[in-house]
Amino acid sequence: MSSVLYVEVSEQIARIQFNRPEVLNALNEDMAVQLAAACRDLAANPAVRVVVLNGSGKAFMAGGDLQALRAQPAEAVNALIPPVHEAVRLLATMPKPVLASVHGAAAGAGMSLMLAADLALAASNTRFTFAYSDIGTSCDGGMSWALPRLVGLRKAMEIALAGETFDAVEALRLNLVNRVVDREQLAEATLELARRLARREPHALAHLKRLLRGSSQRDLSTQLDEEHAAFLDCAVRPEFTAAIDAFYARRAAREQQ
Repeated sequence: MSSVLYVEVSEQIARIQFNRPEVLNALNEDMAVQLAAACRDLAANPAVRVVVLNGSGKAFMAGGDLQALRAQPAEAVNALIPPVHEAVRLLATMPKPVLASVHGAAAGAGMSLMLAADLALAASNTRFTFAYSDIGTSCDGGMSWALPRLVGLRKAMEIALAGETFDAVEALRLNLVNRVVDREQLAEATLELARRLARREPHALAHLKRLLRGSSQRDLSTQLDEEHAAFLDCAVRPEFTAAIDAFYARRAAREQQ
């Protein structure tokens, strides 16, 4: 794998780093193809419990590669979007939490990929921009699916149509990110949360992710049936019994203090 995308696995945590810092990690065809391949590999790797997305240099990702899009619009779009959309589908459906660790700028495709993650941490210096309408186009990367679900239709319309830049505090208020931390603390806070997720029972987290992500497409009765089946599938596993025993042991230890 070349240097435009860096993948590392440690402590059951996989880190996918966008690595074109000289252009603020602008997404080009090579990066998109490598991202889709990395997502396929990590989705199928049982040793990986958590996936983290981040960017090298000064930004998470400042959109797509405009030079390539300007030079050959149709060819660049048809080469870029399919692997990006494959990656977004995999991030949404892989049976493990995906965490976006965002700093500097998250614009266009960068914002789309951030929204594709299950959780997002943002450095306090991050600036967010829809960006697509600034270059006279609609969006990709699942933005039109994720944005109204997170902020509501009316606010999503404002973000997309007006295209105004906003900061991390506003992103937190809009539920686009889960936490905001100082830039110097982002890496540590990301690793701490990723480790916490990696320690939790992966089979349970896989069911929870599937249930929550699919809930808006099901009626209540169907969702209740899905919850029943998922709970039962967890409860018959030895990890369930062990977790209950550990819970009682912790409670007994607290009562003895």
